[in-house]
Amino acid sequence: MKIIRKTAVKQVITEKSKERLESKFQQQMAQLENECHQLQFEKRKLQSKKGISSQDVNTRFQKEIDRRQNKMKWIEYQLEQLDILPIGSEITESEVDEIVDISVGDNWSEVMGERSITIKDGTVIRMD
Repeated sequence: MKIIRKTAVKQVITEKSKERLESKFQQQMAQLENECHQLQFEKRKLQSKKGISSQDVNTRFQKEIDRRQNKMKWIEYQLEQLDILPIGSEITESEVDEIVDISVGDNWSEVMGERSITIKDGTVIRMD
């Protein structure tokens, strides 16, 4: 029988990967800022229309703007942590699904035990 389980993907921090992560975070930040500006524009546009409750529009749009601003604060925190992170340390980047063959008599804790794939500059260097 085959089952699907989650496997952690870890990344070894190098100068190159640090730059890549920083660039990715900066792009996410710029995207969120653009979305906030667009939401502000749409909010003002809808508030000026007749027949629509200005308070409802403000509440609904402000909720979305706040959500994006919270994401931006999280990204700022991640950027700060990235600056502190020493070269050679490992971070968990994501998870992938892994197909595992199991049979009657297999040790369940070994089958479902923690596994990981370690990457350095885009190359798999270890599978635990």
